[in-house]
Amino acid sequence: MKGATMAGFGIGELRTIMRGSAGSAEGVDLDGEIAAVPFAELGYDSLAVLEMMSEVQRRYGVVIDENVVFDLETPQDAIDHVNSLAVGV
Repeated sequence: MKGATMAGFGIGELRTIMRGSAGSAEGVDLDGEIAAVPFAELGYDSLAVLEMMSEVQRRYGVVIDENVVFDLETPQDAIDHVNSLAVGV
C-alpha cells in the first residue's frame, strides 16, 4: 500500500503539506512554479522544512532521515527524495 500511495506524491501533495505545516510567507504564491525555488526564498527555514517533512512521514509512512532533510533545498528535492524512498532506491 505504501508504494501505491507514494506513486502519486508530487507538487500538489507537497503544497498541501507546506500550507498545513508552516503556511506561506507573505508575498509568496505557493500556487506558482515553486518546484525549483529554494525553500529559503519561499519563506521556509530549516525548522519549517523539518516540520513539513515530519508531516510527510506521518501521512505517507516513510522514514526520512533528519540529516537528509537539511540537505533538501527545493520542493523538487523533497519530492524526489520521498519518491525514492517509496521505490526503495
